[in-house]
Formats: sequence, structure tokens, C-alpha cells
Amino acid sequence: MTFVYAKCSSLDILELWDSLYYLASDMELPWLVGGDFNVLLNEKEKIGGLPVYPPEYEDFAFCVNSCELFDTGYKGSPFTWWNGRPNAECIFRSLDIIFVNSPFQSLFPTTEVEHLIRTGSDHAPLFMTCGDKTTTFAKPFKFLNFWTKHASFMEAVRQNWQADFTCDPFLMFKQKLKRVKIALSKWSRLTYGDIFKQRSLREDVVRIKEMFFEEEPTVKNRIVL
Repeated sequence: MTFVYAKCSSLDILELWDSLYYLASDMELPWLVGGDFNVLLNEKEKIGGLPVYPPEYEDFAFCVNSCELFDTGYKGSPFTWWNGRPNAECIFRSLDIIFVNSPFQSLFPTTEVEHLIRTGSDHAPLFMTCGDKTTTFAKPFKFLNFWTKHASFMEAVRQNWQADFTCDPFLMFKQKLKRVKIALSKWSRLTYGDIFKQRSLREDVVRIKEMFFEEEPTVKNRIVL
């Protein structure tokens, strides 16, 4: 396991990439690399502040690919760092990531990373679980009521409800439901994006606003005579 706590200097970050290249050059063991890289992997991993400088995340992505490392993905809020300021000065960034190599993936096929709630730090803790057995389960389908208000919703249902086959009525009904479920899931991603990731982000923003509301001192009205 290689734990990273990167510095802010661009030159120091280049030294970090060189160190990872050196470690990866003869790495045959299952390898995990994770921590605070202090740089983004792409421009979408930031909200607020100045625009992202492309060479920074391009160098990061090149290093990850050259070292044959893979992003494990995550659950929870898409951003792991917050600058501690509200409203227009608020900046969110995803600076903390866990990568693994192929031998690690083979050893632990089921690896999950969760971004926990920040407590006492501007960084979110990363909670990682590993399993040596793959588990397959059916992802539950969730029908969202606001879908029906979209102009293209009924057309998406109509196109996939029409059957181009004949069989037992109950089996046909089951197949129609299955086809509509798949179609609506795809339609939702194309129309609204990743809804649950957006919800996690908004929950994060609400928690921050609540925190500032609780810390704001009470101002009493004064009457000047």
C-alpha cells in the first residue's frame, strides 16, 4: 500500500509522479495507491474558484495510466475537499482517490470506496471495503415521479411498450415491463444525468449551509432613542 499526501507545489507534484513511476516499474504484487493527491483527475472534479489548468490533470492521468492503475470508483458525494467558505466563495474539489492495479483487482474482485461526511477536517475520509468473492445482485429499479412531467417521457414509454411479438399474455406483460424499465433507466441517464450523484452533492451543500446557519451569531435588534 502506498499512501499519498501531496504538496501544493507543481514541482513537488512532479516528483510524486516520478516516485510512482519508479515504484510501478517493477511492481508485481497487488498494489493500492491512495490518499490526497492535491490535484484533479479531470476538470469536472471541481466546482467554484478559478478554471482548472489542463496540464495538471493531464499529467496526473498520464501517470495513472502509465503505472497501470485503476480508479476504484466511489459512493457518496463526488467531492472530497471543501475550502470552508459559503455561497459564492465556496469551492468543492475531488482530491482524494484510491487506485489499485490488476493483481489487486484479481485478489479482491469486490472493492468499494465510500466518501464519508467531513468531520473536523476539510477533507472527507475514504472508507474502503474489499472482498475476495464476487457478488452478483439485481439492481433495484426506482421509478421517479418527476419523470412523468418531462415532455419526452410518454413517448419513451410508448415506443418500448409496443410489442413486436406474441406469446402468453402474462409473459408478454412481463417482457414489456422489463423492456420499459431498461429503456427508462437509459432515458433518465441521458435526460437528467447521474441523479443520485447530484443528490449526494446537494446533500453535501445543505449540510454546509446548515453548519454555517448554526454557527452564525444571533444579532439582536437595537432601538436608538
